[in-house]
Amino acid sequence: MTDTQALRAAALTSKAWPYEEARKLLKRYPEGQAPAKGYVLFETGYGPSGLPHIGTFNEVLRTTMVRNAFHALSDLPTKLIAFSDDMDGLRKVPDNVPNQEMLRAHLGKPLTQIPDPFGKFPSFAAHNNAMLREFLDRFGFDYEFASSTEYYASGRFDPILRTVLERYQAILDVMLSTLRAERRATYSPVLPVSPKSGVVLQVPVEVVDPENGVVRFEDEGETIEQSVFGGKAKLQWKVDWAARWVALDVDYEMSGKDLIDSTIQSGKIARVLGGKPPEGFNYEMFLDEHGEKISKSKGNGLSLEQWLTYGPEESLAFFAYREPKKAKQLHMGVIPRAVDEYWQFRGNYPAQPIEQKLGNPVHHIHDGKVPAETLPVTFGLLLNLVGVMGADATPEQVWGYLGNYVEDASAERYPDLDKLIGHALAYNRDFVAPTLKRRKPEGVETAALERLDRELAALPADAKAEDIQNIVYAIGNEGGFAQLRDWFKALYETLLGSSQGPRMGSFIALYGVDNTRKLIAEALA
Repeated sequence: MTDTQALRAAALTSKAWPYEEARKLLKRYPEGQAPAKGYVLFETGYGPSGLPHIGTFNEVLRTTMVRNAFHALSDLPTKLIAFSDDMDGLRKVPDNVPNQEMLRAHLGKPLTQIPDPFGKFPSFAAHNNAMLREFLDRFGFDYEFASSTEYYASGRFDPILRTVLERYQAILDVMLSTLRAERRATYSPVLPVSPKSGVVLQVPVEVVDPENGVVRFEDEGETIEQSVFGGKAKLQWKVDWAARWVALDVDYEMSGKDLIDSTIQSGKIARVLGGKPPEGFNYEMFLDEHGEKISKSKGNGLSLEQWLTYGPEESLAFFAYREPKKAKQLHMGVIPRAVDEYWQFRGNYPAQPIEQKLGNPVHHIHDGKVPAETLPVTFGLLLNLVGVMGADATPEQVWGYLGNYVEDASAERYPDLDKLIGHALAYNRDFVAPTLKRRKPEGVETAALERLDRELAALPADAKAEDIQNIVYAIGNEGGFAQLRDWFKALYETLLGSSQGPRMGSFIALYGVDNTRKLIAEALA
């Protein structure tokens, strides 16, 4: 059996969620026959009413993982469309953008018709779309960008708009029962664009001529008859989603748990329109550090730039892969752990059998082409090192310490470690250094630190981490502490200024025996 055959056989039974999702698509095309459009279509949706955040980015990342898993199971060609709902009317002004008064003057207009508050692009939508594409391009995603405004204005959606008008009552039958009484009175599947104000109108609409797309509605006290074709109208959200699925023949689209009801109703409308809803699943939402849902308008989540300042791209992908159906808090504090766990899984990968490899997150992060480089130190240990070095530490100084701890340590030999040093310095400067506060030792801690100093003084400067760790353990066990962890907590708080810390043997070997003795002297003084 070839490697490809072994991979496919293992993927057919793998419990890794991308393979479970990919197998849904296999059932959609059981004979391996390509759809009429020539490819299996994956789609992600994005509403550019606010700055894109990690939640937006991760939907494309996770969809790409499913797409890669499908490639392992099938030879059918695929395509990924990143669709921007940029013809939506702006309902509220985001909290995290400038020129808010200017934006308020344009409420209700399509996002592509609203000036860019940053003054860089032709419209607010163009600005946010450009940010999204920059995010996606940075990771090298294979995707095709699509604009709702362009699809409506070019006439590409005219045929599905005609079908919507022809089956207007059937769509109403699906939607009206889900709405409150006051909403039912004004609900319309079609939202005409006002020829007077340019606002996307939320008004009752009467179908006049489905074939030619003509509808009748009230606009500022005047009865208007207008075609819905060529960008003069758009569809209401759930109808719009369903119409897009049918018009493009979308095969797979995942969405957040907050859209479960929308997914159900849009699926029903897709069938009314003569199509089939795509496969997919509902993932849990990211939460901020206070447990609140991340919002584009509030700007309360991490931006992609923030994560990538303090952690590498792979750590973000690792965070996104893990447990997509479980709500996770997303804040600065999760970055160091994600970095170290990514490298732990990456280190395990080469020796694993194929079945375990397919369940390893790094397999999906790298689409099976996992790099070989390993790290000689953890990111947590780096953070502790730069923590005692101070906020002004430089990469050259860090490499100086590493040279005493790692054989042939250099940026050329360990390029990924070199990048991590930059992330560690930035994280320490912005989040760790301002919070570090060493306390004085108390009670038995003083005698234990004095003994540690004496034991270290008797060691050679190049003492091994394991030998140092044995000394630390012995002092903790014999020093009168109620629990061993009390000793380690004392070391962290008196020497490092933090309530948590590294394996002390490794830290002392990295930082140096003489330097550690200076820390002890400062603590005892």
